[in-house]
Parts: sequence; C-alpha cells; structure tokens
Amino acid sequence: MKKYFVKVYMRILNFKNNILPRYFISSPFLSSFYYLFFSAKFRREQHAVLQGKVFHLKELKFNKSNVYTLIRNTHRIEKGLLMRPRRPVFALDFISETVDAFINIWEPKRMENDLQYKWFYDVLSEYFDTSGENKLVERERVRFLRKVDNTIIGQIEKKSIPYSRIDVDIPKISYDEFYKLTRYRRSVRWFLNEKVPRELVDKAILAANQSPTACNRQPFEYRVIDDPTLLKKVANLPRGVKGYVDGIPMMVVVVGNLDAYFDERDRHLIYIDASLANMTFMLALETLNLGSCPINWPDIEELEVKMDRVLELEKHQRAIMCMAVGFPDPSGKVAFSEKKNLNTIRKFN
Repeated sequence: MKKYFVKVYMRILNFKNNILPRYFISSPFLSSFYYLFFSAKFRREQHAVLQGKVFHLKELKFNKSNVYTLIRNTHRIEKGLLMRPRRPVFALDFISETVDAFINIWEPKRMENDLQYKWFYDVLSEYFDTSGENKLVERERVRFLRKVDNTIIGQIEKKSIPYSRIDVDIPKISYDEFYKLTRYRRSVRWFLNEKVPRELVDKAILAANQSPTACNRQPFEYRVIDDPTLLKKVANLPRGVKGYVDGIPMMVVVVGNLDAYFDERDRHLIYIDASLANMTFMLALETLNLGSCPINWPDIEELEVKMDRVLELEKHQRAIMCMAVGFPDPSGKVAFSEKKNLNTIRKFN
C-alpha cells in the first residue's frame, strides 16, 4: 500500500513539474498564473525586488536622501559633461532631485576619506560652473552653494570629473601576459592551512571596485567570512563544497542590494554588475598569490533562508555568489576545464 501511494505521489509530482507547465507558456499572463498557483519559485525574488523598490522610493520621495539616486544622477551629469557636442543646458529633468539628495547626504569631512563624496562635489561644481543660463539651473546652483563650504572650492588639485586618458597612464601589461593570467586562474579547491591576510583581500576588492556597473551604482557588497565559527556555518550552506569544505580558510559572500533601483526593470543588474566585479576580484587574487573557487548558489528557498539568517540580510538583499579563498596548496590539483572553441561562442554581426 505504501509503495502504491509513493508511486501515485511521484506521478503527480512529475505531472506538476514536467507536464503542467506546457499549458501555461502561450502568454505572459498564463505564465504568471502558473507561478501564482502552482509554483513558488519566484516569490522570494518578487518579495526582495518589491522591498528594494519601496525602500528606494521612500528614501527618494520622503527623506530625499537616496544615495543610489545621487550616484546615478551624478553619473548621468558626468555623461552630459563629456558629450560631443555638449549641450549648454542639460539635466533639467533631474537636477533638482540630485541637489535634494546631495543636500541631505553630503558632509564636507567625508571628502577626505570617501572619494565618492569628492566626486559628487566635483561633478556638481563643474556642472554649475559651466552650464548655460537657465532659471532652474541658477536656482539649484544657489541651493548647492549654500550647502557646500565655499572655502573648499579651488583647494583640491585634481577634480574627479570627465578627463582624457593619456599614454603615460597606460599600464605596462601585454595581452599575452593578461591571457596567461586568465589561463592560469582556475578554481582552487585545496588550500594551505594558513590564515588569509585581510589586507590582501581588501586589495582584490579595491580592484573589483573599479569594474563597470550600470550608472556606477555598485549594487553589491562583499561579506568576508574568516571567523572560524561563522565560517563553518556559511561554508556548509552551498551544495558544491562536498569533499573540500573543511579546508576552506575564508569564504566571501557577494550580496546584492535591490534597494539600488526604483523600478523592477533593473532587478537583474545585481547579478550582472556583481559578476563583472567578481571576475576582476578573482583575477586580482591570483596576482596576490591567492586562489579562489566560485561556488554555485542556486535559488533554493531552504538555503536562502539559512543564508539570510546567518548573514542577517535585509529583505531587499540577496546572496549572489559564494567564493572560497585561500593560499593554494601546490600539491592539490585543479580541473583542466577546457573552454569552448572561439568559433563556437563568437559570431560577427
């Protein structure tokens, strides 16, 4: 009797997962209907996206102090400053919003240690100094100057504004050497029993921090886990660490911040932008004699709940990627992992 019910249950499960979806793919509406009534696979993402959107709009509309808005709009102004030909007046549809955020966020003392605050100040200064005549621009310029300490103006030697790249700054790295680095980097699963210096990880993160992100928002953060008790909890959460988890000296969990966005359209950027940074991070680790292994983090509700709890994540935050980091054990092997042929992955036009 027990075998009979198990067999029936497996048939029902097979129908639900493999046959039923076929009847809901003819339109987006029916797909939504399917996920509303028959599958909860996207509910965590929907909840996190909505939480992030509401938090973003609250900071933007009510507190007028959304730092992601200030970052995004400062970058938009930068693009206006470097356009060819440059328009004498631009950014009229968002300059008031930008100055609102600047006024409520900016602190002169932070310019000394936080270069992004200097960037806010320099770009807006350049915008107001070089804009053509316009009543709205003039009004916002007055508000901007009231907020800033005028004694700072002119005392900073190099402004953080659009510039021309020059030959003297070109790094002396040949393509052959760079390609050699990409070939040398492989996922390392066997590490020496040595503590990873935090200053080396910070250097790699600084390199990752230079990676491009949409509107320079950088919607992610690096959680570096080296406390033995916490490390054991975090390292055992991904399912791709079987056989080598006990030898991982450090775990890095990259967390996406969905409060960086005002609209659902941008929800995938936490994955795109973080991936751009993570590849740079792993290559930088190699230059510091450290190895890494990016570990698959599939969207499994049970594991997501545990990670949220362990890292004390907010509702609008999502773990994106886990990485093991450490000094490679020279006696440990790495997978050859031959890659696809160039003609397989590339098409011109």
